[in-house]
Amino acid sequence: MAPGGFFGRALLIDVDGDAATGAAVELDERVLRAYLGGVGLGTWLLHRFAPPRADPLAPESPLAFVFSSLVGTPLTTSAKFAVVAKSPLTGLLTDALASSQFAIAGKLTGHDALVIRGRAAQLSVLLIDADGVRLEPAPELAGNSAAEAETRARDRFGRGWRTAAIGPAGERQVRYATLSHDGRHAGRGGLGAVLGAKNLKAVLVRSATKVAVADQAGVLAAAKDLRRRSFGPATAKYRELGTLANLLAFNAVSTLPTRNFTAATFDGAPKLAAEELHELRGVARNSCASCSIGCEHIYSRKGGGSQRMEYENVFALGPLCGVSDPDDVFAASAKCDELGLDTISAGGTIAWAMECVERDLIDEPWLRFGDGAALLRALDAIGTREPGVGELLAQGSRHAAGVVGHGSIDFAPQVKGLELPGYEPRSLQSMALGLAVNARGADHNRSGAYEADLSGAVNRFDGGAAHVAAAIGTEDRAAVMDSMILCKFLRGVFEDPFTEWARLLSLVTGWAVDAAELQATAQRIVRAKRAFNQREGATAADDTLPVRMLETPLELASGRTAILTAERLQAMVDSYYVARGLDEEGRVGKDDFLDLLVDT
Repeated sequence: MAPGGFFGRALLIDVDGDAATGAAVELDERVLRAYLGGVGLGTWLLHRFAPPRADPLAPESPLAFVFSSLVGTPLTTSAKFAVVAKSPLTGLLTDALASSQFAIAGKLTGHDALVIRGRAAQLSVLLIDADGVRLEPAPELAGNSAAEAETRARDRFGRGWRTAAIGPAGERQVRYATLSHDGRHAGRGGLGAVLGAKNLKAVLVRSATKVAVADQAGVLAAAKDLRRRSFGPATAKYRELGTLANLLAFNAVSTLPTRNFTAATFDGAPKLAAEELHELRGVARNSCASCSIGCEHIYSRKGGGSQRMEYENVFALGPLCGVSDPDDVFAASAKCDELGLDTISAGGTIAWAMECVERDLIDEPWLRFGDGAALLRALDAIGTREPGVGELLAQGSRHAAGVVGHGSIDFAPQVKGLELPGYEPRSLQSMALGLAVNARGADHNRSGAYEADLSGAVNRFDGGAAHVAAAIGTEDRAAVMDSMILCKFLRGVFEDPFTEWARLLSLVTGWAVDAAELQATAQRIVRAKRAFNQREGATAADDTLPVRMLETPLELASGRTAILTAERLQAMVDSYYVARGLDEEGRVGKDDFLDLLVDT
């Protein structure tokens, strides 16, 4: 019998031509306890089912939707799932989390994960419910946005189905295409391109069963307590202004990347700030499924309609590209949603191209910093893979720099191929390490090391041993939250995180889990990710930052200069390897690697 909250099985789906078949794969309880679910279990599944060195867009490369024991419980923010695959942008492991009713319906098909391989003969949708799996041709959905495809699929198959779909960019296999559902996005790493390469426009799931927890009364009591705490001061920022509240704060402390990381403050920031937009354009606040925080802030758009705005999409499509007009940034964000593009990678790649134009490396004189119309034109070109600049930028900044040459890789804003989020590494040096060593690439969700920098716990301009400890701590905490799965906006609610998380897990599963076990689990998951990347060819040379960050000092508005040298970063990386139990080349040892993968 499976532990509480689990079914103890994954569904392995093979799509072949005009048909699809599904086979249950038993998941040993040792695997579930060792990897928890979500990103952790997804990493284990990729180790098992992804052929080594396979092209991420090849039919045999799997894409997994992975749930957890908490999905479907009344615990706030637990209606989340992970999508895990090998990234077409990085060639390494990628995972993305999202919240929606798809998580609950997907799990209640009776599986802890859905693993999809193969390729359909024509554009199709995949349906999974109590009757098994089936493939239905859907050529009429070609070119639809994910939202349009979701609506049309619901009209065709019925309202009981929950849908995850791709937009035109996913169909055309843009390397940073997203996968979307209920207006939410599994955004980073090109998961939409992986689904598009399988000729699948959408995956539809419908609840077929129920799952029990070990201690129903205990879970209900914990849920009530967690809901109460979720209304407290730790989440106030997200309720009141959303993540966009970071914009002015980051601008004030010179850590808002601007004009392709050539500056860390932006004169136009006040026009894009949450404080300004909330007063002039705020129309609604919304919540993800099963969430009591309500961080989603929705603003009116010029000419009608509304748009959900977050810090990362405003940073990437605004300051990073030098664009200060909120109407242009809103329109660009809406365009990314329509096409199905990751806003961070889209903005980073376009900002790199704008600098290339300034340097006469790309002959597209219209593509200039600060030009909102040019930003929108570039997004259209990317989403349709327009010959020339559209095709080039659809590859992401690292691949595009390989084509353009002339040293343009030195200022491509990426790590391991994934474009950097809105945190300036030179003035946040714990975060610099977190970005450099993270398995997913330049990422702020799998390593929240900026917390130490911004809290004053460390000197953010002078990376050292304390910064290494901070980066490891946030990485471990993220590994658990991404695997259980709980929203990171709850992280400040927990006073003793590992102890409290262990109690929640014990109530749901019936396991006698304690903080020490959960900390060991976090370390196992981090190392398992690294072991996968190692298998796919990653080396210590990948654990670095763009040359610009390491050779060009950053002049701050205060008159101070922020400097991050290659030597300082390497010293932190070396210390990270030691603390993680890796060898001097950052490799997981053979014996450890075997221990990571429980033999079932």
